[in-house]
Amino acid sequence: MRRSTLRRTGAAVAAVTSLALALTACGGTTKSDVKKESGGAAAPAGEADPDAPTKKGLTVGFLPKQVNNPYFTTADKGGQKAVEALGSTFKEVGPTSATDTAGQVSYVNTLTQQQVDAIAVSAQDPGALCTALKQAMKNGIKVVTYDSDTTPGCRNVFISQAGAEDLGRTQIQLLAEQIGFKGEIAILSAAQTATNQNLWIDYMKDELKDPKYKDVKLVKVAYGNDDAQQSFQQTQGLLQEYPKLAGIVSPTTVGIKAAAQYLSGSKYKGKVKLSGLGTPNDLRKYVKNGTVEAFELWDPAKLGALAGHASVALASGQISGEEGQTFEAGDLGTYTIGKDGVVSLGKPTVFDQDNIDDFAF
Repeated sequence: MRRSTLRRTGAAVAAVTSLALALTACGGTTKSDVKKESGGAAAPAGEADPDAPTKKGLTVGFLPKQVNNPYFTTADKGGQKAVEALGSTFKEVGPTSATDTAGQVSYVNTLTQQQVDAIAVSAQDPGALCTALKQAMKNGIKVVTYDSDTTPGCRNVFISQAGAEDLGRTQIQLLAEQIGFKGEIAILSAAQTATNQNLWIDYMKDELKDPKYKDVKLVKVAYGNDDAQQSFQQTQGLLQEYPKLAGIVSPTTVGIKAAAQYLSGSKYKGKVKLSGLGTPNDLRKYVKNGTVEAFELWDPAKLGALAGHASVALASGQISGEEGQTFEAGDLGTYTIGKDGVVSLGKPTVFDQDNIDDFAF
């Protein structure tokens, strides 16, 4: 698949926005992750009336993997805008560490005690939150996961940023094209337990089985734990360990930015190719100075907004999470719930020298 084709298929997903924050982290599960991780169906949520009026005065709690993380700040601002436009109250709580699973559980319990109407959570671990989330649902609270999923029975709906297979395969396709389908490559991931990263990497490895990649060798998967300094050091370590490395793919915006920072100031600039998931604001200067040729991502503000609309629709009784149900999501349009309660935002967009100035997030 050529880059121009990828760009065309993804161009409709991300519109021009004017967000002041540069996004520096991403992590999550995606469509198809649910099936591969655990199977099963979304939690039963009773009957739904698509013609039910949208309730006002609801309280929707957003629980990201990590507060004060620019990626989730932007996503949650999208959720806040959607929730408040629908006449309800938005609140954000969460841990300051992206690996504090016990902290996430505590916040779910707190939101349950506060009797919010819906919880939108980006799960740090697919199973660790399940007991707390099931208790929330027993108390009548609707549960939406966004960006990173739990096992299906622990929530009503999962808002997926894109299909896991699309994201995994296209990242390899982008990098392979840049290195001429020849040479050693490495993956710079986030945490070893991140459901999104692991599923994408599975599809990356499967993509590499295609005969067209016979001269491409994956030599290592490194982990930077969505920490800028660790990711920077991991990039340095990869190049020391594999001096013939041709390219790095980093499926995390923290990782790809840190890798770009290292490469930009090193002798490897322009020689070792870098691709993965990043944001235009983070990587614009690296695209323009020749460090990065092309990368991809979705619009996180739209992801948060879709989670907000789904939360209110669930709490209003318009949907229950069953396959085939539809709901309105404001300017985003109408969405249909797929298998296992998954709702997909859409295809990723490819950014490069030709279009990066058209985007401001």
